[in-house]
Amino acid sequence: MAFSYSLGGATLKTLKLAAIPSYSSILRPSLLLLSPPKTLNIHSLHHFIKNQSFPYLSRALSVSAPVPTLQTEDDKVLKLQWKAAIDFKWIRENKDAVASNIKNRNSTADLDLVLELYERLLNLQKEVERLRGERNVVANKMKGKIEPSERQKLIEEGKNLKEGLATLEEDLIKLTEKLQQEAQCIPNMSHPDVPIGGEDCSGLRKMVGSPREFAFPIKDHLQLGKDLDLFDFDAASEVSGSKFYYLKNEAVMLEMGLTNWSISEVMKRGFTPLTTPEIVRSSIVEKCGFQPRGTNTQVYSIEGSDQCLIGTAEIPVGGIHMDSILADSQLPLKYVAYSHCFRTEAGAAGTATSRGLYRVHQFSKVEMFILCRPEDSDAYHQELIEIEEDLFSSLGLHFKTLDMASGDLGAPAYRKFDVEAWMPGLGRYGEISSASNCTDYQSRRLGIRFRPSSEQPSSNSKKGKANVGATQFVHTLNATACAVPRMIVCLLENFQQEDGSVVIPEPLRPFIGGLDRISPKS
Repeated sequence: MAFSYSLGGATLKTLKLAAIPSYSSILRPSLLLLSPPKTLNIHSLHHFIKNQSFPYLSRALSVSAPVPTLQTEDDKVLKLQWKAAIDFKWIRENKDAVASNIKNRNSTADLDLVLELYERLLNLQKEVERLRGERNVVANKMKGKIEPSERQKLIEEGKNLKEGLATLEEDLIKLTEKLQQEAQCIPNMSHPDVPIGGEDCSGLRKMVGSPREFAFPIKDHLQLGKDLDLFDFDAASEVSGSKFYYLKNEAVMLEMGLTNWSISEVMKRGFTPLTTPEIVRSSIVEKCGFQPRGTNTQVYSIEGSDQCLIGTAEIPVGGIHMDSILADSQLPLKYVAYSHCFRTEAGAAGTATSRGLYRVHQFSKVEMFILCRPEDSDAYHQELIEIEEDLFSSLGLHFKTLDMASGDLGAPAYRKFDVEAWMPGLGRYGEISSASNCTDYQSRRLGIRFRPSSEQPSSNSKKGKANVGATQFVHTLNATACAVPRMIVCLLENFQQEDGSVVIPEPLRPFIGGLDRISPKS
């Protein structure tokens, strides 16, 4: 989407759709009934239909923080974009395992091309080092007393070496960039217990409750919202486009109550609350393991800048400690972040998954995020899942927790559990949260390390300026505490009454002014 116009003398920046593979967190992208156009001007805006102990873990594919440069002979600095610290040697030595993982995850990564580029890079590096060595030999010879004719010969030889070296160094930059682009498509390795196959192959971890039996004809959340005057999709469509909405009356209180309740409950488990920026640099999106460019649009990017709207608070929270060395005593770091999220939801979803609040372009979400020692990440993954299950159980929801199959894992996820709640109005289960262990896939890209307590402690310095010896990359995990629109869907549909009212679950009542029921307006 792109639009630009002036308002009160200020020019609004242009938004352009950029692509990202499926998010590992809640609300996976699906196809819309109509695909959004690549660009949109203000005149057509209202028409727009608008992520220990397993042997592979120690070599998780991922990124170092510094931006590499090459100094040429004429002092021209060739600068690369951020560089992923991918262990290409390990990939080459474990080619079969990596290839199998790529296949199992339905990834489009081209492993053969990556290895081919890597071999070419090694050979080019050797040639560059050879020429540098010859250049140094020539330079040393010119320091002594030599005949003028010999000096002139050395000058010519040095000039030729300089020109040849400059060409090779430029080739090295280009080859490195190409290798990075291809290698960054390789997904994280998968937990050995991850089921192999598509979403239908996912394993059942837990089933909580059973579907409520209704003694009257049930309504879906769209009809309930209309009868109770809670939503306005029509006005939002005129103002912003399809898949936007206004919340009204008690629905506004419900959103705020759900947000405050979930943050309050998670804080009891030792999480630090945050609100986050909702615009981030596209490089941060990339470092978190997503691709904000391409044709499969999932990210709104701001045209003429290097910025994007976030699709999940996981991205800005992941950037808080970017390029830092943390003290062992600081771990684990636990955050619970509130933000709005923006997703293009491009693609072709059936009507069952696209109706009403279920799949929208903008929504509020409370996200949990943990940075921990590598040996602790499996345990914290279990903790995140248990927090989610405790939250949804306390509201009286019927849901199941799934161990997601390999074909449904986003690139950063080593393992992912989804929670799907029963939505009687829609007549099916719908995803309301997910919890992912990303091991060190993101932290290597973001440059987040820690110094084990056996080493001398160092300051939490930015840009890695402290002594970086004997440091390790942290593991990162993320999980959804509350995706507000889908929770509203669950609450309205599951707790509707025969008289048209909706009962508010008891844990939420203190957070919405003591309201215990939403009743039809007289």
